[in-house]
Amino acid sequence: MEATFWAFLPAIVAIVLALISKQVYISLFAGILTGALMYTGFNPLRALGTLYTVMSETVGNNVPILVFLVVLGIFVVLMQKSGGSRAYGDWAEKKIHSKSGALAATAGLGCLIFVDDYFNCLTVGSVMRPVTDKFKVSHAKLAWIIDSTAAPVCIIAPISSWAAAVSGQLEGNGLTVFMQTIPFNVYAILTIIMVFAFCFLKLDFGKMKKNERIAETTGDLNAGETDLPTDEDASIVANPKGKVRHLVIPVIMLIACCVGGMIYSGYFYNWDTGTYGTALQSASIIEAFANCDAGTSLAIGSTVALFLVGIYYMCSKIVSFKEITDSFTQGFKAMVPAILILTFAWSISAIMGAKGGYLDAQAFVQTYMSNIPASVQAFFPAIFFALACAIAFSTGTSWGTFGVLVPIAVTILGGSGTLVFLTVSATLGGAVYGDHVSPISDTTILSSTGGNCNHLDHVKTQFPYASLVAGIAFISYIFAGLLSSYGSVISGAVMWAVALVLFGIAVCIFRAVGKKSK
Repeated sequence: MEATFWAFLPAIVAIVLALISKQVYISLFAGILTGALMYTGFNPLRALGTLYTVMSETVGNNVPILVFLVVLGIFVVLMQKSGGSRAYGDWAEKKIHSKSGALAATAGLGCLIFVDDYFNCLTVGSVMRPVTDKFKVSHAKLAWIIDSTAAPVCIIAPISSWAAAVSGQLEGNGLTVFMQTIPFNVYAILTIIMVFAFCFLKLDFGKMKKNERIAETTGDLNAGETDLPTDEDASIVANPKGKVRHLVIPVIMLIACCVGGMIYSGYFYNWDTGTYGTALQSASIIEAFANCDAGTSLAIGSTVALFLVGIYYMCSKIVSFKEITDSFTQGFKAMVPAILILTFAWSISAIMGAKGGYLDAQAFVQTYMSNIPASVQAFFPAIFFALACAIAFSTGTSWGTFGVLVPIAVTILGGSGTLVFLTVSATLGGAVYGDHVSPISDTTILSSTGGNCNHLDHVKTQFPYASLVAGIAFISYIFAGLLSSYGSVISGAVMWAVALVLFGIAVCIFRAVGKKSK
């Protein structure tokens, strides 16, 4: 069953069970167990041993990310105890006078935090949720905005952990090639456009519209869903003397330290030995970002920031030392659901072999892709987009998806040219879409956590929105691929003309339907 289509069965089992039972933990565990049974020839005892081996490997390889999540949880608790979150909510309520303004401010903050999607999801959620709650924005809508301004922003930001990951898959100066793909990434850019357009035009459809109606009429921001991420807010007493600066300054410290951590990692981290050295490994800051170890960078940066913020709060006499130490356990508890689901999501991806090994889904994809005839190269952007969507949805990993497909695209098409840029950007966009709509995606899980939204409810409400943009992107890539021989300017112009016209038509239809339903 290795290196065959059956390698995707664990993800299929997990996704189907999750949608039917609405029990994410059990469904993911069942998916991992299915993969372990397949790998061991359905020997139950060996399968259990393999299952826990896979889980220990994935947790061990991702300890820095888990540390980063815990530190962010502590940050959130501290900002609440300081009264900074409450003060910011009061200030925002005075400055932001409408629901659309609150939504746009949330999206704007998401676009500003482009360094890393994990950092984006949890920071934007913790900062803006008190504001959106006051305007009765459903948590599903908040989670959608968080998710739609996390990976889509990171994948078009030259200085981000995503840029570093993609650059490593490209030949020559990977960062330069990556930057050339940015204008062609229809899914990512159009998703961001959609967020702002829907915020200002007050458009909703599908289950999201139902959730928004329930939130506005009853005040139930979770639309009756009860299986929510752990929320420590109720047990935290905010300091009444807290000011807006007690939230803003820690966030700025966190951003600065995380960026500094990425630069430090990129300068001193030796990928060949997996250790830190004393000699500079990069010649510039941009190359440092491309060379950094994102997980370790965020863990280092957030830890330093936590230390500095603790000193700042104590010097300001806004949070005591005991309250800071108590925040460690409270912050960890708040992140337990996210950590548990992430562990399962990483494990199911590992047992499937999304990056090779075990059931080796990667080898199956590579074998299949190598058999595509050269006569259909004009359709490569659309084909690779669709494949990336399917693989990322099945595996729950966008990084693993473009890690498999990007080298294949570059090898088949050569190292440069309009068709290469189109195909690579289509692959990146498709990977982000599959990541958006997959119940086992880590960023989807973190967006649910950031918005304090039921995870499966977030998946179901986001699916129609993301799929609309994905459908438009797929059609646009067909036109762009057919015109790729005319150069990047013409093919890119036609591609965006098609995308914006189709998006405009969709907006007009939703507005017309919305007026009739009133």
